[in-house]
Amino acid sequence: MPALPFASASRPVLLGHRGAPRVARENTLEAFQAALEAGLDGVEFDVQKTRDGILVVHHDFHVEGAAIAELDWPDLNRRAPWIPRLEAVLELLDAYPEAYANVELKSQPPRSDGREALLARALLAWPGRERAWVSSFDPLALVRLWRETKEIPLGLLYEQQEMLALRSCVHAEAVHPRRDLLDVDQVAALKAQGLAVVVWTVNDLEEARRLLSWGVDALIGDDPEVLLAARRNV
Repeated sequence: MPALPFASASRPVLLGHRGAPRVARENTLEAFQAALEAGLDGVEFDVQKTRDGILVVHHDFHVEGAAIAELDWPDLNRRAPWIPRLEAVLELLDAYPEAYANVELKSQPPRSDGREALLARALLAWPGRERAWVSSFDPLALVRLWRETKEIPLGLLYEQQEMLALRSCVHAEAVHPRRDLLDVDQVAALKAQGLAVVVWTVNDLEEARRLLSWGVDALIGDDPEVLLAARRNV
């Protein structure tokens, strides 16, 4: 399996949740730049696919009352000009050669519209691909990505403990649990299995400190200052 980008990091990794959404609109170039300029190690962002095969960065499946998957890129761009194409986000990250990219692939199981193959090709073509990994709540999407390429590390997102039973089936090297699903023993158990633990969405300073003291590998949060302050005290 491919190594996660932060596997050899000397300290816990801090990622901006959709950039820095308390500074700029989430999942925009401005939000990503704000997170990186604030000193975070990287950003987490969401990827969708338009009807004409363009990968774009947006959390929700709908925008301005229309499904993104049913819009062509020119129409989406007219409706929501703040939504960037994936390639624009990767170009921004080129200016931050040490920054990590946690790409969350949005999908609606069980069917696929080919977004996994498109994302695999886009990341494999990106010069910074060794800084990226893909996470998803959809185990089928992760299986499809694995079949497309074995070179992109994967992370299983979950907010129900039962999802952990699927971890080996989707070839995930990391687990991304919701912040309230962990305790110190579970973190130790996950790490004993060789898994990286990436926790979302952490915005409380004391909670961030507690999670870091338990040994999690990465935190995803909305407020760069909270994350940075938590790491300074660990």
